[in-house]
Amino acid sequence: MERWLSVDLCVVPIGVGVHLSPYIATCKRVIESAGLDHELGPNGTAIEGPWDEVMACVRACHDALHNMGVPRVYTTLKLNTRTDRRQNFQEKLDSVERELGR
Repeated sequence: MERWLSVDLCVVPIGVGVHLSPYIATCKRVIESAGLDHELGPNGTAIEGPWDEVMACVRACHDALHNMGVPRVYTTLKLNTRTDRRQNFQEKLDSVERELGR
């Protein structure tokens, strides 16, 4: 079974001031061009897909920001893998909603 990965990605360009939306938009375009399922959030982006494709996408985000002139990129990455089955974002949310009785 192919290793399926879901991540929470937070990419922070350093040395560019406090207005970060152009850089976040660039990373969003990179993720979209990779064709991975993703969901932009207020403090990061959830991405899911095959391990190698997701990790290549993270690197592509770094590369894109450096190509914009960003001298330093700091990233936090939370990784989640399963070996028993593939579970997408919506299934995870639905599971919690069921517990809440909704």
